[in-house]
Amino acid sequence: MSDFFHVLTDNWDVIGSHFWETVKLFLISAVGSLVLGTLLVAMRVSPVPALRAFGSSYVLLLRNTPLTLIFALQVFALPKLGVNFEFFTGACVALTAYTSAFVCEALRSGINTVPVGQAEAARALGMTFLQVLTNVVLPQAFRTVVPPLVSVLNAMLKNTTVAAGFSVAEAGAITFYLSERGENQIYGLLWITIGFLILVVPLVTLQRMLERRWKAAR
Repeated sequence: MSDFFHVLTDNWDVIGSHFWETVKLFLISAVGSLVLGTLLVAMRVSPVPALRAFGSSYVLLLRNTPLTLIFALQVFALPKLGVNFEFFTGACVALTAYTSAFVCEALRSGINTVPVGQAEAARALGMTFLQVLTNVVLPQAFRTVVPPLVSVLNAMLKNTTVAAGFSVAEAGAITFYLSERGENQIYGLLWITIGFLILVVPLVTLQRMLERRWKAAR
């Protein structure tokens, strides 16, 4: 058992720094995904056909493309087009592009639960499409999709490990460094698992807290 804890204490410089990179990668990509996903869902319900077509095509393409392929395109294809990112920035772009499609679909399911009569009443009062969407529809939609949104973010947190294969020093890369130091790989994997549990549990707790608060408010 002492060897198990020594893997953590003797390699805290690697484990701590890499998990911090994971946290930063998650937070930046989560904000980006929520913003882009909201813009995409606005396009999907827009009265403008071109915007609806773009939003639908984006979601269809990204949801059915493996995340690893998106990382590969970002690392190998974009530089040939003159677009270059640092490894960490590129990982944020790839995760945001991928996850926003799932955020969009979660929000669209929430929009479908909002009674059509409310939007029609708002339009009858002279409100524009954007005003109806931001003041009437989206606030209600967000409340109904807390569980699926948290599930999407949880999945994205675990998907950050894909970045390790593209030279990003985050939690998924810890085992490579521990292997170079001759540490027990099983113990290393267990510590990575514990680390991800520590990150995921607060998200689940927040989800349940918000569900209880909004349920009581309704």
